[in-house]
Amino acid sequence: MFEFFWHLGSFILALGILVTVHEYGHFWVARKAGVKVLRFSIGFGKPLVKWYDKHQTEYVIAAIPLGGYVKMLDERVDDVPEQERHLAFNNKPVLSRIAVVAAGPMANFLFAIVALAAMYMVGVQSVKPVVGGVTPTSIAADAGFQSGDHIIALNDELVHSWQDVTFELMAHLGEPSLVAKVQDEKGSLAIRTLRLSDWKLEKQDEAPLTSVGITPYRPPLTLQLGYIEEGAAADKGGLQVDDTLVAINGDKLASWQQLVSRVQKSANQAISIDILRDGQPQTLTITPQAKTSPEGVVQGYLGVVPVMEKWPNGYIETRQYGILDSMVLGIRKTYDLIALSFDMIGNLITGQVSVKNLSGPVGIAVSAGNSVSYGLVAFLGFLALISVNLGVFNLLPLPVLDGGHLMYYLIELIRRKPVSEKTQEFGFKIGAALLLALTFFALFNDVSRL
Repeated sequence: MFEFFWHLGSFILALGILVTVHEYGHFWVARKAGVKVLRFSIGFGKPLVKWYDKHQTEYVIAAIPLGGYVKMLDERVDDVPEQERHLAFNNKPVLSRIAVVAAGPMANFLFAIVALAAMYMVGVQSVKPVVGGVTPTSIAADAGFQSGDHIIALNDELVHSWQDVTFELMAHLGEPSLVAKVQDEKGSLAIRTLRLSDWKLEKQDEAPLTSVGITPYRPPLTLQLGYIEEGAAADKGGLQVDDTLVAINGDKLASWQQLVSRVQKSANQAISIDILRDGQPQTLTITPQAKTSPEGVVQGYLGVVPVMEKWPNGYIETRQYGILDSMVLGIRKTYDLIALSFDMIGNLITGQVSVKNLSGPVGIAVSAGNSVSYGLVAFLGFLALISVNLGVFNLLPLPVLDGGHLMYYLIELIRRKPVSEKTQEFGFKIGAALLLALTFFALFNDVSRL
């Protein structure tokens, strides 16, 4: 229950920040363009808090925290007094209306730059991209990747972390190949060419690295317990943090994977586990719970996480930059994220990326909660990513979104007369239907992940 409220609270915090930024962009430019703003609302539905400024603009924090809006004076929806007609949005020049509408997504992009710059100033901790394993007959195996390869660059772009590697992979999805410069375990430099012409992300939530057959290096897992899930089989059976597992059903354990394999085959079957607790041997009888894997296989589940051995020296790096360098990196990274977001939309349309990978509010809430748990740097990175996605999404030419309004205004700019209200209304209905269908599909994906 705590986890649910943690994710919910993190989601509301993240969405509240990003919606405020987006709507403030509309609000600020509308004021500069001489448009009268009637209401600035964060959330929908019943107002929880409201107040007014000297311009008689109503500010609202509403009960349903799933968005927000800026209501401007507009003759198409309001009875506008003659003396205020010059303040109505619809009476402003088309370039002013374009600026007001475009300001929301632009504010999201500017926020991403600031969030990323702050992240780089605080310091980004990353893991050196060293290959731990390669899946046989995979794209990576065909390219000659080996365990111990340290990936230095991809298509001459230096990479410092697995996040960098994943980003470059996604940026080259749909291209014929990607050239990797690596340093092998002996210290020799080598070139590995990943053939990507037939590569697609077809499975739900499959990581790009896993899809090409690369497993990042991680220190070996010990048989000492670092975490016990409350209410799980291990907790009910008496296992405790710091216990060291010695044997299962009398068979001495040599590795964590051996334990996992035995437990998975013992769903709803009592097993005997020998442990060391504070140096003293004990034997516990535990019945693993039955859980169904994503592949539909029923497996035993204990609910424990082991302690990992320490990382080798030099594998964990913290990169920290000054203000100027951080701003430059923030601008560059934001540009890359915008380009990647548009690429992913194209890849979804062409089928390079399965629509099963779309996430809705539930998926975003889980990611928000996880990022908050990892600390300020992770949360800033998450906010920047979602802010860019929000900005790009709003630029799509669906009439209910900012991009749809921009489409109409650009047509008006070219034709020198506005699109008819009948045409606009029809477009809004189509756009609303498509947006609703997309939302339900994303929610369906979220539920299937639970």
